[in-house]
Amino acid sequence: MQEQQVAHGGSAARRTTPSSSRMVARYLTDVEELLGEQRWEAARREAFDLPRIAVALTDPKLRTCPEEQRSWCERWIRAGGGTADVQAPDSERVRQVVSEHLAHEDAGGARSSVPVRALRRLRLRRHVRTAPRGFCPQCTRPSDPSISETAQICAALVEAVRRWYAQSGCHDTTVQGNLARLAVLR
Repeated sequence: MQEQQVAHGGSAARRTTPSSSRMVARYLTDVEELLGEQRWEAARREAFDLPRIAVALTDPKLRTCPEEQRSWCERWIRAGGGTADVQAPDSERVRQVVSEHLAHEDAGGARSSVPVRALRRLRLRRHVRTAPRGFCPQCTRPSDPSISETAQICAALVEAVRRWYAQSGCHDTTVQGNLARLAVLR
């Protein structure tokens, strides 16, 4: 978090402004670039890790469990991924698909665990220096319905994490501390 001096009637007061995370922003941009390049499975794999990453970042020990991930999805995934012009499956369908995927992935694992693979990929994003190209969901409309649904779910997950980080994560000291810890890990 960054602190700024703000003058109020002759005295200076401190106001905390939210920080941004290069790791989170780069991870989201990477998912969008994969969608733009029509690399559907890679985009899907990266996007489906987003609820795990978000939940783990809110925990002091970077742990997450399927119930917390489903709860996160319930709170942050919205219809259309926040974009009005995209024809997306309803938010309930997106949450159902993501929850089924998360339940399948976590079926053999511990109830509460550290998503090491996902956090490692998040951490590595800060080293990537390529400039983001931007993403136009309307430009990437596959004709295959199953691929189209995958693209729409990925876009909804990216938007959900953007919304979560802007409204919650950037203000959460645990999230900021965990991002700082990940940044210094070698």
